[in-house]
Amino acid sequence: MKHLQENLGGVFQKIYEKWLTRVFLLALGAVFLLPAFLYYLLNRKNSAYKSELAAIRLGFKADGTQKAVAEEVRAHVEKKFLFFRSGPAFQAEPDAGPVDVAPPLENAKAGQGIEKEVARLLEVRLDEMAKVKLRKESPGLGDVTFAAYVSNLLQRGGVFACFVVFGFPAFLFLLLMGQPFLKYTFERLVMMVFVVFGVTFLVFTILYISPMDASYNILGDLATDAQRAQFNAAYGLDKPYLEQLWRAFKGIATLHPGKSLMGGQEVMAQLANKFPITLRVTFFSLALAVAIAVPAGIFSALRPYSVWDYLIMLLALIGLSIPAFWFGMLLILEFSITLHWLPSIFLPGNLKVYVMPAIVMGTGLSASIARMTRSSMLEVIHQDYIVTAKAKGLPAGTVILRHALGNAMIPIVTIIGLDFGAMMAGATVAEKVFSIPGIGSWLIDKQFIPDTPAVLAGVVYIAIIVSVVNLVVDLLYALLDPRIKAKIKLG
Repeated sequence: MKHLQENLGGVFQKIYEKWLTRVFLLALGAVFLLPAFLYYLLNRKNSAYKSELAAIRLGFKADGTQKAVAEEVRAHVEKKFLFFRSGPAFQAEPDAGPVDVAPPLENAKAGQGIEKEVARLLEVRLDEMAKVKLRKESPGLGDVTFAAYVSNLLQRGGVFACFVVFGFPAFLFLLLMGQPFLKYTFERLVMMVFVVFGVTFLVFTILYISPMDASYNILGDLATDAQRAQFNAAYGLDKPYLEQLWRAFKGIATLHPGKSLMGGQEVMAQLANKFPITLRVTFFSLALAVAIAVPAGIFSALRPYSVWDYLIMLLALIGLSIPAFWFGMLLILEFSITLHWLPSIFLPGNLKVYVMPAIVMGTGLSASIARMTRSSMLEVIHQDYIVTAKAKGLPAGTVILRHALGNAMIPIVTIIGLDFGAMMAGATVAEKVFSIPGIGSWLIDKQFIPDTPAVLAGVVYIAIIVSVVNLVVDLLYALLDPRIKAKIKLG
């Protein structure tokens, strides 16, 4: 229990330094922390730090330091006062005649102003001198902050029990933030919330100022002005900008962005139906790309500048250059129309429909992954630890797969994560060519209306997917590189 109290006290001080985690901590533990803060304010003046400062100030008064400093401050203030009273601003005009100005030090008001300024500056100077002397004599003694005060309180058994009972949400939050990876994940998820609402604001604003009229595009040319006004009123499109923006924020926060302007279907239901389709296409495409690209990149790196290396890189360049729509048309002509092996359009429940989209999308992905694997492996295989592993007589497969590939995986994982996020955002061309009812083709159709609830939900979905994939990639970094893992623990 003592170890837990010390650990939570340290975690409290650490996360209290950051404003974001401080807000969560104060909100979750307000029942306990508010009385603690009031008690801290009442007792702070009686702290050892304040007592030591007061003792040093008394010492200054006893040994004559205060008197010497007061004389120095008074001389400085009087010089400054005389300079400004005799400056150009107080000189008479050339033709104004003599000016009756009393001597500065004989003026009663001036004397009172000098005394107030001397007292103020003397207090500041003595306080600074006392703090400097205290830091030299007692470097471990400082003004107790609220975070340090609460940390000390948590070391007491009774206070800790009260914290667990009355501040239980904050107690769980401290336990969570005490785990480095959970803390890192939580901070990234909180930042994701700001990203989502930022994206919502930008997309909604762009759609709002767009010249496209949803009622005109949906109802057609023959619709009357009254029918269009009725349509806008039904979907709230006639409301002011701020009211519509607030409704958009509320819909995203409650996972109920509303109904589609075309068809009146629930947007979340449409996303839920299309998400599994896009996920399957992405998974099959990425699996095919990784299965082809990583071995090809390793093989090319082990034989640099050879015929095989040039051939693999040539194929990778061709894969990057082939237009997806043209490649998809060729596959449909050959395997669907000529050989009748694969369906050319999407058929629910038939896994064969994913073969050609996976080939089309995986070809471009495998090209970029193969090039990254080759360049990353070339940087690693000539390192000293690889030479040492070979000199120890380790099998070539162990050296390549365990030592070389393991240390070259970070750039490879990065590009795989970026490609996965991009495909989950919607491989529009492939979905259009193969008539796949996925996220990408659905979003393209909606944005030309513009179907504001559907477009907002789709773009926010893309932002969430990209953020989650980036988070997973960052966590994989820690598993692949112990140095990154150590940084996360220290952070």
